[in-house]
Amino acid sequence: MKSKKYLLALLPIFLFALVLSGCGSATEKDSKDTLAINSGDVIATMDSSMNTDVIGAQNLTNTMEGLYRYDGKTLKPAIAKKVVKPTNNGKTYTFNLKHTQWSNGKPVTAQDFVYAWRRTVDPKTASQYAYIYTGIKNADAINAGKKPVNTLGIKALDDYTLQVTLENAIPYFNTLMASSTFYPQYKPSVEKAGKKYGLSSKGMVFNGPFKLTNWNVSKNSWTEVKNDKYWNAKEVKLKKLEYYVVKDANTGLNLYDANRINRYEKLPGDTARQVSNYKTFSMDKQTGNFYIELNQKKYKFFRNAKIRRAISMAINRKQLTENVLGNTGSIEHTIVPVGMSYNPETGVDFTKEKTLQDSSQYTEYNPKEATRLWKEGIKETGQKNLEFTLLGDDTDGSKKQNEYLQGQLQKNLPGLKVTLSNVPFKSRLDKSSSGNFDMVVTGWNADYPDPVTFLDIFTTNNVQNNGKYSNPEYDALINKSKTTDATDENARWQDLLDATKILTDDQAAIPLYQANQANLTRSNVHGYNITPNGSYNLVTAYKK
Repeated sequence: MKSKKYLLALLPIFLFALVLSGCGSATEKDSKDTLAINSGDVIATMDSSMNTDVIGAQNLTNTMEGLYRYDGKTLKPAIAKKVVKPTNNGKTYTFNLKHTQWSNGKPVTAQDFVYAWRRTVDPKTASQYAYIYTGIKNADAINAGKKPVNTLGIKALDDYTLQVTLENAIPYFNTLMASSTFYPQYKPSVEKAGKKYGLSSKGMVFNGPFKLTNWNVSKNSWTEVKNDKYWNAKEVKLKKLEYYVVKDANTGLNLYDANRINRYEKLPGDTARQVSNYKTFSMDKQTGNFYIELNQKKYKFFRNAKIRRAISMAINRKQLTENVLGNTGSIEHTIVPVGMSYNPETGVDFTKEKTLQDSSQYTEYNPKEATRLWKEGIKETGQKNLEFTLLGDDTDGSKKQNEYLQGQLQKNLPGLKVTLSNVPFKSRLDKSSSGNFDMVVTGWNADYPDPVTFLDIFTTNNVQNNGKYSNPEYDALINKSKTTDATDENARWQDLLDATKILTDDQAAIPLYQANQANLTRSNVHGYNITPNGSYNLVTAYKK
């Protein structure tokens, strides 16, 4: 069986060996000092103001440090001396900072946070993540160009005291501070590189557990070495991380079996089924969902709720998750994932609340109802050309997934023709953000463990709202959830439930599945644990 598998993948692994040839032997990969890991694609940027994806977030987590860091599910102080309790009715956070260093030996100061945060919300930066600063004093007004950046609610009281002022109490604010979007930045490096900052490791400095070396944005492999200037360097057991972009499942599995990589992440469905009996196989349930976004700006057709519901009900999610994804996804009925947020009084999972149960009808497989709604929607919109392109990634798993979706939609929606466009991850992100798509399979991972991290992206003016869905009632509920007194947890919870019901009833985006990440991790690798924001804290990782 293994011999046949190696023959099938002979050419891909030979070509990939050219990449690995300068990086040591399989024996070296098994050294206690080096951890070799696959990546689904290249790093798009290492600029914490500009990054929008999980690959960049992981590598920023490896190389940078913010106020806090997750250790497993526990939020712990990092540059901050402790996890801060707010004052002024929950609107003021005062952080006393440890004396830490950048990798060039310069001190990390409160001013580095002020500079980074102001740069992110500055409309000239055009950060797609600036919206996440909503609730910090003047952040939205600054990003809209209505106030100067120096009015942002952040100030350095001295080199090692940072104060943040909010417009209203934010219940999840501390968890937000572990996100890479709130990391400090070293001003001389940013300004010297200009618009090219984050596209090459040359000239960059780091304050996290590892340093990125000899990297540029087009590289299919990169190395991160231990940062001896890291404040907690004594706890970092690994001396080197080596990443390799692997898109072909056979290549990835052969590299793992040959011990050329120690950790093979995000196995596609067929491969996950094939290796589910490996002792080193594991499944991480992620706080991330995948969904289809429909370009409602480009096509009025997609603004019709019947059309969106028809598309959703035409998809057999049970077959998708079990047969195509190999249980690397679980059926999802809402944009908010299961297992992330719980009722403050009853402990019930957010997605299981009674308010949302009736809405699940729109994500149940019902081809007869899908056909009826589809025909009614076509009549109401007068649409004649029923040919659309489904955009997705060019990985093996994504191609199979999208072929399945293509078949389901064409089978159950009369007259529809779907063509596929599978492109590299970065290209898919660029096309999505520029509105250059008809339909796209995309995903979102929690930045912090609160429903609003998913719900916020579908508000009318959110830059991540690539489909351009708009509903004033929904917008009002999300805004209210951010301004409700943080002590009134029940009122805020209900606002979020009501907003999710609108989103689900409207099928503003078509929920597909919650990600279950299938992995193979060599038995001598330990401490490789997922955190609530979807990244892995490799400070704790080690090899025996």
